[in-house]
Amino acid sequence: MATVAGIAAAGRTADSLRVSQERLRRVTVTGSESTGKTWLAERLALHFGTVWSREFSREYALHKAVPLDASDVEPIARGQIRGEDDVLRGARGLAILDTDLVSTVVYAEHYYGRCPPWIEEAARERLAELYLLCDIDVPWMPDPARDRPHARREMHAAFTAQLERYHASYVVVRGTWEEREATAAAAIASHLG
Repeated sequence: MATVAGIAAAGRTADSLRVSQERLRRVTVTGSESTGKTWLAERLALHFGTVWSREFSREYALHKAVPLDASDVEPIARGQIRGEDDVLRGARGLAILDTDLVSTVVYAEHYYGRCPPWIEEAARERLAELYLLCDIDVPWMPDPARDRPHARREMHAAFTAQLERYHASYVVVRGTWEEREATAAAAIASHLG
């Protein structure tokens, strides 16, 4: 049997969780392949003393070890959501995401000509407060999960267009690795400070 004190305590706990989630700020590092997103996300998490989530689609593609197709888009989106939510539950104040569903939308449209509507809707609902769009001004590094060295400009333009379509706040991050990190850290401090 629930007591009045127990119910009140549960309400305070739920209110505290809601308030802490409302204060949680999310920053997503995004952009086309081989632009240093994972490196930058990890560096920013260290800089700000916070948590970060890994890009699910990369792990999924490496695990599958054969070319992806349209049937992979929804499992990738669900995995991305699950990974983000796991990290966000433990975050306090700021969380850094190594991509999010915006990336899933961009790649689904690029490779397969469409994105399932529920993913598009979820991407809009889960927009980060700030996007750090990594420019393509660093060398492309081949690996088994990458396949578009010739389409870097096209993909960068697709990411820019999608962020614009969503009216997302974003900053383009370019230059040397050190310049990227400094620009990104300053953007976070300025935008979310």
